[in-house]
Formats: sequence, structure tokens, C-alpha cells
Amino acid sequence: MIKKSSLGKVVAGVAVLAMTSLISPISAIANDIKPAVIFDMGGKFDKSFNEGVWEGVKKFTEETGIEVMEFEVTNETQREQAMRRMVERGATIVLGVGFAQADAISKVSAENPDTLFSIIDVGWLDAPNLRQYVFKEHEGSYLVGVAAAHASQTNKVGFVGGMDIPLIRKFACGYVGGVKSVTASADVFQNMTGPTPSAWNDPAKGAELTRSQIDRGADVVYHAAGGTGLGVIQAAADSGKLAIGVDSNQNGLAPGSVLTSMLKRVDVAAYETFMDAKNGNFSSGVTVLGVAEGGVDWALDDNNASLVTDKIKSAVEAARSDILSGKVVVHNYESDSSCPY
Repeated sequence: MIKKSSLGKVVAGVAVLAMTSLISPISAIANDIKPAVIFDMGGKFDKSFNEGVWEGVKKFTEETGIEVMEFEVTNETQREQAMRRMVERGATIVLGVGFAQADAISKVSAENPDTLFSIIDVGWLDAPNLRQYVFKEHEGSYLVGVAAAHASQTNKVGFVGGMDIPLIRKFACGYVGGVKSVTASADVFQNMTGPTPSAWNDPAKGAELTRSQIDRGADVVYHAAGGTGLGVIQAAADSGKLAIGVDSNQNGLAPGSVLTSMLKRVDVAAYETFMDAKNGNFSSGVTVLGVAEGGVDWALDDNNASLVTDKIKSAVEAARSDILSGKVVVHNYESDSSCPY
């Protein structure tokens, strides 16, 4: 879509939770791996979620020389068809990107028990040949919420989500928690872009919502909106305000105007999926990645060095320590469909 973002080097290994035993067809597959990835709406160069996955795929290919078959979904009807096509083309491991591929991967994996499958942002399926990755986005969002509260001069900040679903409410709630932990009286304006998958790829709407929040006094706006977030970042920069990126490191999209980015290490999930399949270490079950596992974080680089003061850095690191120690337990919206902050 646009040029690639400058996401830092992929971490090859992370701690995992709730992993189950190795599945039987691994050894044969490991000797002759043929990987495939199906990117979701917004495209692999969306500068955010899909592109984070692409970074992991690219690292795998660079290290192994193994090419990865790929398909970019442009409408909802293509997901299942694309998976079936990959299997027909001989794929031995298929990675589905995003919760919207859950139904398709559940059906196709059941029909192809000798093929391995993996999916990101899904943790409720059950199949012996399927690995699932879920992230504690609320923890990473809490960290950038702390940063936003300290950077704000108005005690008013914003959040722009993509598709209005519990997962994105999870981002929003963690962010509110982080902001309120610093300034209990702060206002956090929230808008979702829309109820359909097109909400992930509407930069104009993202910019419109951001300008509306800025008009109400917000001076820091965090997005969790995929390609729509490009409009959020641009609108904040044009208004002389600060944005917070998501998923990939988006600090470089508007240097000096992006306070930080909430890193969701989907690159790790992609790299690990294919490398484990290659090495015969693939396992089914659910892998959970949060602050403790290096699955979520905030981004620091030359592009935001002038924005992140020592006070902000110390506050975020203190919040991280509190999460790791259990002193702070960030509320997960998906657990009860509520946000108590």
C-alpha cells in the first residue's frame, strides 16, 4: 500500500502459555515445508497489523531461503476460498491473519488434518493441527495510556478504533486504564470507525474522527484501526498534536508527531509459526503473549526521542514493572464486556 514501516528486528523466541502436545504429521512436514499466509482486509502493507505479520514472514524467508505463498483478502468471501487454494497448491502450514478468518480456518483445518494451520487473534477454536495466538493488547494499551497522560497538556486525549468489536474495545479500555492511572479526572474521547470490515481501511474517516476529538480538546490520539489509522496520524500531525500508533512501529510515519506506538508482536507469531513448522517443533493449542512474554510493548526510537521525556519513560517503565509484579492487573474488556475505569 505504502512504503514499509521501520519495525525493529524480530525477536525469534518468546515464552508461551497453554501449549499442548506435538501433533503427529510434523516430521514429514518439517522435511518438506511449503508455507502460506493469508493477509486480511487492508493489505500486507497497511503500515499496521498485516504489515507486522509481513515483517515476520519476511524474516523467515530471509533466514531460510524458503518462499512463502501469500494472498491478500479484499472481500469477506475470499477467506475460505483462499485457504482451500493454498492447501490445493501443496501448502503444509497455513497462517491466517486476524479473527475474521476463524470460521474459515476452523472448517478448512478440520477437512485437512494432515496440514498444519495457525491463526492470529483467535483463541477459542479446538483442533489438533491448529495453533492460535492471542495477545494482551490491554496491557500494551495501558502502557501507552500512561505515556499519553503524561504528554497531554489539556488532560484530554482520544482513541479511534477500527471495526467496533470486543477486541478493539479491549485496546480502548486498557488505554483508558493507563490514562486514568495518571490523571483520574482526564477525559478520554472514543470513536469507532464503523461496524464492518471496511472500517480497517478508511483513512479519511480516521482523520475526520481525529479532528473532531482535537476540536474537543484532545492533544494525544491513539488509534487501533489498521489502515484507517494512517488518517489518524496525519490529522494529528497536521493539527500540531500527537498520535500514538499501533501494532507495528509507526513512529516514522510522522516523525516528531507520533508520541509512541503500541507494539503488538504479530511478527513474532508469524516467524515462530513457520520456523517451528520447519524445525519439527510445531505444537497446537493457544499461545498467549503479553508484557511478560514480550508480546506487547511501546516503541522508542530516533523518531520520537524528542517527545519522550525522562518523566514519561520512567512512568511507563514503572507501569510495566507493576504489571509484571501483579501490582497492576489491567482489566480485559473481553472478559466481561465492560470497562471499569
